[in-house]
Amino acid sequence: MTGKILVSACLMGHAVRYDGRSKPLVHSAIDRWREEGLLVTICPEMSAGMAVPRPPAEIAGGATGEDVLAGTARVMEITGGDVTAEFRQAAENALALATETGCRYALLIDGSPSCGSGLIYDGTFSGGRQSGRGVTAALLQQAGIEVYSDREIDRLVERLAATDTTIIAK
Repeated sequence: MTGKILVSACLMGHAVRYDGRSKPLVHSAIDRWREEGLLVTICPEMSAGMAVPRPPAEIAGGATGEDVLAGTARVMEITGGDVTAEFRQAAENALALATETGCRYALLIDGSPSCGSGLIYDGTFSGGRQSGRGVTAALLQQAGIEVYSDREIDRLVERLAATDTTIIAK
């Protein structure tokens, strides 16, 4: 394999989401990659010292993770707390771990203001979603790491099979 895969801890069954739950991703590739030692697990928010459970947070004003990284948007809790600094630190921690461990790919939970790679909540706390990346997903992508959402695991399997003949898609 030409690189490891950074994966959201909640997808690996760890109860680290804001609501204290997990969202395990069940797929034969996950089992195989785990056995092969290719998965590097992180909850970016927990790595930045955020508690579990914690108030829901969204990127305000319909902005994206790229906007947060550029300093033009904030990550706000439903309670009104500003957690932008924590989310930026979470992204930096994830990038540092990915770099240190040789991750060329990331498999992240969609919807999160940190890990969302295709969809994020719109900042209104009404359940509305929009296209965009969370802060961690945006930073990883800017650093050249290929980011996939949990809904795109089959695409990641195909990508890895195309780049390394030793990986056999099952």
